[in-house]
Amino acid sequence: MLRAPTILALVLGLACAPATTAAPAPPAAAAPARLDLVIRGVRVFDGERIWPAAQVSVRAGQIVSIDDMVAAAATPEAAEVIDGAGMTLLPGLIDAHTHVQSPASLRQALRFGVTTELDMFALPAVFGPLRKLERGKHGAALADFRSAGILATAPGGHGTEYGFEIPTVTAPEEAHFFVHARIAEGSDYIKVVLDDGGALGKPIPTLSAEVLRALVDAAHWRGKLVVAHVSSQREAIMAIEAGVDGLAHVFFDAAPTPAFVQLAARRGVFVADTLAVVHSLCDGGRGRALAADPAVAALLGPGDARALQRSYHDKLKSPPTCDAPRRAVRELHAAGVEILASTDAPNPGTMHGASMHDELALLVEAGLTPAAALRAATSAPAQRFGLTDRGRLAPGQRADLLLVQR
Repeated sequence: MLRAPTILALVLGLACAPATTAAPAPPAAAAPARLDLVIRGVRVFDGERIWPAAQVSVRAGQIVSIDDMVAAAATPEAAEVIDGAGMTLLPGLIDAHTHVQSPASLRQALRFGVTTELDMFALPAVFGPLRKLERGKHGAALADFRSAGILATAPGGHGTEYGFEIPTVTAPEEAHFFVHARIAEGSDYIKVVLDDGGALGKPIPTLSAEVLRALVDAAHWRGKLVVAHVSSQREAIMAIEAGVDGLAHVFFDAAPTPAFVQLAARRGVFVADTLAVVHSLCDGGRGRALAADPAVAALLGPGDARALQRSYHDKLKSPPTCDAPRRAVRELHAAGVEILASTDAPNPGTMHGASMHDELALLVEAGLTPAAALRAATSAPAQRFGLTDRGRLAPGQRADLLLVQR
């Protein structure tokens, strides 16, 4: 079910204007507006459970109703009616860790059924214009997104190596001003970096425990979620103890200890696992295999294929193993810790949209059921990031729909 060729399908653009009449009738006699779309007899994954056969109605970009086909009446009048027999309808996918760099990133995501991306580091000069474009008249051709904006890191720390200057944090008393500035720029949540480079044997500066806690407190005081970039289990423990809401990666330096799993479960954190990019470190072959898949290759440009064929693995003297991060995902999920499907695209070996399909396969290989993996890419990230209008198929939700062959 979760192999890339099976899940690739048509993304339905449903930003339609409601029908109107020339002379409105009195409220008691008003006829319901004509539907824009009805999908009949389709198998539905609504973000939580599966309906074997249902009828889904859409008007003005919102879901009007979902009815079991056994109880559904005759097909209502609609501008378009689709026979969903042999297909599955699910919410548009949400990638809980990407880096949005251009309109092409968002077009690419949408092409593969990812209708929302959660960006984890972008300059305001980049995400500001993209946000206006996405909300404009041509926005239906782009995936929606939210952004952390500029991440919180130490001078010389991870995030400072990309050739442009960013503000950094050196002392607890700077935390409030840093968070205030990010919110003023439009950040939807705050990302902090706790990574001393030890997991890859390349020491770099990182935030102190005191600065980390001050940033978490400042962000929470402003009502913002805090996500922590970590690479090691030690850093993950430190981040959770500082009060972060979630981890932006699963660590890859060691297998999880029972104490760590219990701590994560007790604190109720989520983990955006990013197995897709972790496998670029520990394996290096997943992106190449994805690029070679005929169903994926048909939607790739030459540059896309080259990006997927690159990997971090080939550049590391001592790459980590894949067993530790997979085991961490499996044990965290078994303990009730919420896993959010995420890719860290467009890092080497990953690509917006396409890599989400490999991420779903990786989650199943790590021990999640197909339904749990799909939940990790739909309702779970929507709930955790406060996206109350998406991630589920239910009346009143956005009609971000993905229709696939089953």
